[in-house]
Amino acid sequence: MKEVTVTAMRGKLAVVTGASDGIGLGLALRLAQAGAELVLPVRNASKGAAALDRIRASEPTARVSTRVLDLASLASVESLADTLKSEGRPINLLINNAGVMAPATRHTTGDGYELQFGTNHLGHVALTGHLMPLLRAGQVSRVTTVTSSAARSGKIDWDDLQSEKRYSPVRAYGLSKLANLLFALELDRLSTAGGWGIVSNAAHPGTTLTNLYASGPNLGRARPAPHEAIMKRLARWGLLVHTVDAGLQPILYAATSPEAGGGLLYGPDGFGQFTGSPTQLAIYKSARSEETAARLWRVSERLTGIEFAAV
Repeated sequence: MKEVTVTAMRGKLAVVTGASDGIGLGLALRLAQAGAELVLPVRNASKGAAALDRIRASEPTARVSTRVLDLASLASVESLADTLKSEGRPINLLINNAGVMAPATRHTTGDGYELQFGTNHLGHVALTGHLMPLLRAGQVSRVTTVTSSAARSGKIDWDDLQSEKRYSPVRAYGLSKLANLLFALELDRLSTAGGWGIVSNAAHPGTTLTNLYASGPNLGRARPAPHEAIMKRLARWGLLVHTVDAGLQPILYAATSPEAGGGLLYGPDGFGQFTGSPTQLAIYKSARSEETAARLWRVSERLTGIEFAAV
């Protein structure tokens, strides 16, 4: 596995969602070691405090703090953004990493949207939109949105975006991660056209052993889902699964490398994009339609109440 070397980030502010554990925490550790100041929006305060302890144990001089954020609540997203805007620090890097995967039964956000679409996609759309003034003040800031290889098979059903007519855990997850990718690509197109000064790209970690395989699949189940046990077994065998440290590399590259461009997708270079070193990937066929990306952008603005051009 090729390790990404992060250039010095002293004086820069990075915001990383989902950094209380897993890949998000690994990314936060790397950024702190490079000297970045970190804001880690978390839903679980105790897990956030534990993450701070880990980062400070690794990097005693790290400037890192947590804020409250529930991506499944647009009011919570707006509240966080208002707090950050009141603090007035330009944001140089936003990593839209947090997410939920494949609840067995359909759940909804506080705003009534299907949980995966609402959290993984709409929550991050709203966060990015609300933070636009701080991102634009960051002088060529970067937004890296974490997608998944599941976006390859993702499909957008415009008549059932919220999976109300038919819910499938895997289908809804694939839709949300395709939406993540389309959002990242459209943000870069609009930034380039409008002179917003934001470089936007997407990345995915491959198949990485994190608690994502337990927390999501166990929602709505009386008995534990088999996902985590299967993943642990594959990891022990060294098949199609890699570690958090390996999985974060493509995201870290997309977010920090001077060679990582906007409007691009990064991920692992191994068989099936399950494992491997970070590389630029071809944009999935499912995400190549600019018309689809533009339509999703308009729908997302309407559902979140955010109009990026007016922010």
